[in-house]
Amino acid sequence: MSVPIAVTIAGSDSGGGAGVQADLKTFSALGVYGASVIAALTAQNTTGVFAIHEVPADFIAAQIDAVFSDLDVGAVKIGMLGSAAAIHAVAAGLGRHRARNVVLDPVLAATSGESLLSAGAIDALRKLIARADVLTPNLAEAAALLDASVAQDEGEMRIQARQLLALGAKAVLLKGGHGSGPQSVDVLVEAAGHARFAAPRIATRNTHGTGCTLASAIAAGLAKGQTLGEAVRDAKTYIGLAIAAADRLGVGSGRGPVHHFFKWW
Repeated sequence: MSVPIAVTIAGSDSGGGAGVQADLKTFSALGVYGASVIAALTAQNTTGVFAIHEVPADFIAAQIDAVFSDLDVGAVKIGMLGSAAAIHAVAAGLGRHRARNVVLDPVLAATSGESLLSAGAIDALRKLIARADVLTPNLAEAAALLDASVAQDEGEMRIQARQLLALGAKAVLLKGGHGSGPQSVDVLVEAAGHARFAAPRIATRNTHGTGCTLASAIAAGLAKGQTLGEAVRDAKTYIGLAIAAADRLGVGSGRGPVHHFFKWW
């Protein structure tokens, strides 16, 4: 039996806490072989993002073709794409290779606050949503995609998730990690209904890469043949444990990364 394979299409984080680096760590921790397509390069660490280099669209396409022509890709995680040209190249590549189990994390900004998407690219990102099997925005990203105010409670989260569903995604997981209260509640909305995933909110500043890690954990579950509900449930558990162990790492002087390998060291 061959190993399950997932590919991340995202930006590189030179500090290792988010982006492609976080995705590959997550795939490995969850027993999935990880391939990668670098869509952008960043110069960043735990304190911020200092420079972004956009990868040419034709080279993004070449990476996609190389990976999909040889590997049996069971799931795709999409993160930071950086520009409209990159988004168009990814959308075309997904269609060309009939990619399945596409998890789209609509990354608009880094944990430290810097913008990671060029001006005008958000319209292109909205169109990419139609190729997603599941869209995983946080509260601010959902509001930006809808040009609306940030959801204030679970009822508003469900409303916004259904509005995002109308843009073409098969499912939307609206994440409540940036909310308030003793629990972090995520809402999964599909055409057939919705589900609620809650976990205790953990007091730590070391949350760099949480969104990337959750989305890639979902992709890992889908690559292994889990249903979406199972993949989201297990991913929520994994990210919670990775956040709980984050303070053990002591990486950097800013907002440090979560501990992807908490089970081993």
